[in-house]
Amino acid sequence: MKIVSACLAGINCRYDGKSKPCQDIINLVKQGKAIPVCPEQLGGLSTPRNIAEQKREKVFTKDGKDITAQVIKGAEEALKIAKLANCTEAILKSKSPSCGCGKIYDGTFSGKLIDGDGVFTKFLKKNNIKVVSEEEI
Repeated sequence: MKIVSACLAGINCRYDGKSKPCQDIINLVKQGKAIPVCPEQLGGLSTPRNIAEQKREKVFTKDGKDITAQVIKGAEEALKIAKLANCTEAILKSKSPSCGCGKIYDGTFSGKLIDGDGVFTKFLKKNNIKVVSEEEI
């Protein structure tokens, strides 16, 4: 079983109130092979919401609000779902402060990418769940 970013499954949960549908992910969910989650919603953040980026170990919105606690709470809840479903792999939205894998935005809201993982990705990797981005499938 896989856990996937809900926005990739066509669920309107991104910061902008939209989704980033990926047909391969949608097919996995329809076949019962993947479970969609949005860690940011699970952490209590609204949709739509202010855009956010990681800066060191914190997550801030563009207007400077620290939303680290909500992002961590959502990652913990999404990890519980992954464990309950015996997920061994995750396919997550690239560059996201929660779901990014390998590359994330640098926290300056300038579009610059740096090496790093989103909060949820870090939790999954610590629990030996393989993580790839939708760009890698």
